Amino acid sequence: MTKIQYAVAAALALGASAAQAGITIPAGDWTVDIGGNVNAYYTHTKTDGNLLGGAPLSNTKSNTIGTGLLPAALGIGGKTRQNDLDIAFQFTFFTGTAAPAASAGSNTLNIRQAFLTFGDKSWGTIKAGRDLGVFGSDAILSDMTLLGVGVGGPAGGTSTLGRIGSGYIYADWVGQIQYASPNWNGFSFAAAVREPWANASSGDAERRDMGFDGKVSYEWAGDISGKVWLGGLTQKHRSGTVTPAVGPAVAVSGYTSRAWEIGGKVAYSGAELVGYYYDGRGVDSNLFTTGGLQFLSSTQKTDDKGGYVQATFKIPGIGTKLGASWGRNESEANSTQAGLGIQVGDKVENESWIIGAYHPLTKSLNLVAEYTDQEITSSRTGVAIDGQTNNKTFALGAIMFF
Repeated sequence: MTKIQYAVAAALALGASAAQAGITIPAGDWTVDIGGNVNAYYTHTKTDGNLLGGAPLSNTKSNTIGTGLLPAALGIGGKTRQNDLDIAFQFTFFTGTAAPAASAGSNTLNIRQAFLTFGDKSWGTIKAGRDLGVFGSDAILSDMTLLGVGVGGPAGGTSTLGRIGSGYIYADWVGQIQYASPNWNGFSFAAAVREPWANASSGDAERRDMGFDGKVSYEWAGDISGKVWLGGLTQKHRSGTVTPAVGPAVAVSGYTSRAWEIGGKVAYSGAELVGYYYDGRGVDSNLFTTGGLQFLSSTQKTDDKGGYVQATFKIPGIGTKLGASWGRNESEANSTQAGLGIQVGDKVENESWIIGAYHPLTKSLNLVAEYTDQEITSSRTGVAIDGQTNNKTFALGAIMFF
């Protein structure tokens, strides 16, 4: 792996032990790794379209300087071997750079990672703590917009969305106990018990039912290298009540979120192709937020599916990576919640095209330019004209790993 790939892996901490970093410090029996990234992008977004029923949206333009899909991060990890066990820990602190107010902004400190691992290459690794979820992790790690902005409009918070909600659902950062197998000639698997997503205003507030996710994968090297994976996720939700922004509390029925995914990527001589698809029920809150974030505590039964395809090419000698991708998420209600104004067949479709250029100015510093065209279509039973929102986003900036 290149240093940039290691740094991205460190930022998302997908590995079973403390990720390799740019600064390594021997400390007695321990090796301490310090790494992370700092990034900033000028982002210009033009938004237009119409609301459900046909009322026009204002033709708005917004500008900001903020972080992209990866927030700025500082990670501190350590590893050693004791009693025939490899043991390690990882803490990573994330923050944004956007400050829409004169003296404040959305750049609060966010500790997304705090976990320990122990194991051995002969039998595998146990991870316990908060880290990126298993389901959907390969989809986000394979997304070229990890180094950029992607969809989501202006970067007003600690992170934009990349291709989250418009190609895959968010793996998110969850408390978990995970087992990762050894690598058997390219084959491996991982499985986790994860903390339940809970909506404080629904029956999930009791947090009675754990979530489960896992994947199997096969990876190979050579002139033509690649990886394929298959994953799944499930979590039960109990009945309860939801308090909408306007109106009285509404009773909602229980259901089980479940999904499966399949993906693969193949690379040859600087070119790489990625393909990904997922299908499930009750795993995507597109229907409510139209922003594409996935929360398993969603109060609505939905049929959900989506995926993306991506092609990149690294120019020989120069090293600049050029990429293009298309992705789409779709959520459709399969039950009626009259109190929330939702009926069977109500649907949200989130589709986008992204093109990007990523140039390694040094081995640690990348210059990035991206253009995204995103369209979100909302349809409701009994509404004659669908709602359509179009976001055209241009982003220009830099990301430095250390």
